[in-house]
Amino acid sequence: MDKSSVKASAGKRRIIDIHTHAFPDSLADRAMAQLHSECDVKSYLDGRVGSLLRSMDEAGIEIAVLCSIATRPTQFKPILEWSSQIRSKRIIPFPSVHPDDSALPDKIKEIADRGFIGVKIHPYYQNMVIDDSRNDLLYKSIIENDLILVLHTGYDIAFPREEKASPRQVLNVLERFSELKLVTTHMGGWFQWDEVNHYLLGKPIYIETSVSFDYLGPQRMAQMLEKHDPDYLLFGTDSPWDDQKKAIFNIENLISNESIKHKLFYENAAKLLKLGRFRCC
Repeated sequence: MDKSSVKASAGKRRIIDIHTHAFPDSLADRAMAQLHSECDVKSYLDGRVGSLLRSMDEAGIEIAVLCSIATRPTQFKPILEWSSQIRSKRIIPFPSVHPDDSALPDKIKEIADRGFIGVKIHPYYQNMVIDDSRNDLLYKSIIENDLILVLHTGYDIAFPREEKASPRQVLNVLERFSELKLVTTHMGGWFQWDEVNHYLLGKPIYIETSVSFDYLGPQRMAQMLEKHDPDYLLFGTDSPWDDQKKAIFNIENLISNESIKHKLFYENAAKLLKLGRFRCC
């Protein structure tokens, strides 16, 4: 299958990207420069919402979840206000709260009260270990406000390989908080995929596909996707860190079953996001 035929098929297929990032235009250049300096990876976009929307148009993506990360408690309010400004029928922002915020339950309630349906947490940028009991209030508050949690899982390319969000730790969290609507990123745990296979695959745990194909290779990634429950597969790119059109192309080649493709690219995310209830403005 060549890229032109993938684009044609994507044009007919409904696609939700569950994991993207962008910054306010006034901060994008500085933020992307800082991120580039921290890891030897080139981005595909410039970190602006307009660029993300153009990439979505080119790739045939209908909706993107845009994830922010509060690296300090003081970033909560600016992120929340910007998220309110950019949300639309195509961009569903997930704001962020810092795990060390002293007013954490109130902040999470405010996210829900403002009509948002999820939050993003990144254990490395926010310096937390996900199964530490100090984070129990975070998970309880997310559950109480019926929010989705998109959680960076596995190692992170910009940080030393300390265990903060491993598949084993994911399972520890979910065993204690079974009601948590958790999306694990990077095929369940970036560069901890042996553990993903042991602890997570086959269980009712959402796993999205971002920034994994080039590291796993097609054969191993296909095996992992085939082993997991198709009702818990999600499509994600971590844009601007991956090319959305190329990511679709890779998944199209990995899976032959059209029903599973529809679940992964659209149906599972649409159900999780409760799109009929989403308030865009």
